[in-house]
Parts: sequence; C-alpha cells; structure tokens
Amino acid sequence: MSGDRPTVTLKLATSLDGRIALANGQSQWITGEAARAEVHHLRANHDAVVVGSETVLADDPLLTARLDPPPAKQPLRVVADSRGRIPPGAKLFSTLEIGPVAIATLETTDLDARGWPSTRGLQFWMLPAGEGSSSISLTAMMESAQRAGVTSMMIEGGGQLAAAFMRASLVDRIEWFRAPVVLGGDGRPCLGDLGLETLNAAPKFDRTSVREIGPDLWESYVRR
Repeated sequence: MSGDRPTVTLKLATSLDGRIALANGQSQWITGEAARAEVHHLRANHDAVVVGSETVLADDPLLTARLDPPPAKQPLRVVADSRGRIPPGAKLFSTLEIGPVAIATLETTDLDARGWPSTRGLQFWMLPAGEGSSSISLTAMMESAQRAGVTSMMIEGGGQLAAAFMRASLVDRIEWFRAPVVLGGDGRPCLGDLGLETLNAAPKFDRTSVREIGPDLWESYVRR
C-alpha cells in the first residue's frame, strides 16, 4: 500500500523512442519473447492488472499470468471502460473460470444495454466522473480496488490511462521494457499528454536497475 491506497506499477513495453505501436495500431510484438515472459511474472506478483478499453478493443488480451507452473492465484483483471465499449465477446469474459474481471465504468452506464454477462467472477465498479465528464474518477477506482482486496496493481495500457495515473501522482514504480527499434513520431506514444508547463512540475523517478533481457533492456524506476 502507498498511504491508504494500493501501490501502482506502470509497465511499459516500447521502442527506443517511447512508442507502443505504429500509427495504424500494430503493436505485437515490439519487445522480445524473454521480455514478454517477465511481464507474466510481474502480473503474478500484483493483485490486479489494469488496462483501458482501447487496449481491449485493439488487442483483445487475456491479461492472465501464464506461467509454468501456473500461479496459485491469478490477478484481478480490471478494465477502465467509462463509455462501456468492451464487446460481450471479449476474451476477458470467456475466461472468467481462469480469473476474475472487474469493469470500472461510469455510474451512469446502462449495464443491461451493453450485453455484458452477469456471472460469477465478473465485478462492476460503478464510479463517478473524474477529469472531464467522460472519464472515471481514479480516486474512486482506487477505493473500489482497495475494497476488492487489491494492495498492488500494475497498469499495462494504454497511453491515455497511463497518463491519467501519472497526472494524478499515482504511479509509484515503472517497469520499462525497451526494444532496440525506432518507430518515429507518427507512432503511438507510451504516455498521453501530462499538461506540463515547467520542467520542475515533471514527475521524477530514480532508476534502480537496468538489465539486458534478450535483445531488450529492462529498466526499473521508483518515484522520487
């Protein structure tokens, strides 16, 4: 816990120039197999993994920790979906027997109209709006996570969700996997806008380690 909230790790898998996808959205796979294997260990070491709806729509991920042997407990898979856009056929919904899922959405969302399943293993966090009327409150989301027994969570994507957590000063640690490839300015950035006006206002982190992992680098940072 960080104070009275779960600790937050931001996981990034990017090109050398901090891009997570091409302009057309292609992102699988920027980093190598060894780096992706480590991500599964990171998932297993957190109570929850969190993504935005854009990540689910683009990649349809499972977000499970796929290890051999499997972990004793899968992380809670949380999707921030303020507009209720996740399709009922998403892999997350078809794998509830593997591990639980929580949909964090606005309290005004009509759940019946979305066609989402109503079954064991699926939670709905009905939250007030946060920054702007179309975004969920991250403070309320963290409170819901805490009530669900989450003491540590890992943000896996995408760039807008990562930026929202960074703007709210909620990121305690960064695990950054950097591949030896350059995607250019038209690639999709790992972070959305932070709205900074001075360098002094920029979030600051201390690097704690750098490791070679296959062809990639794995950098770890903690918030200063």
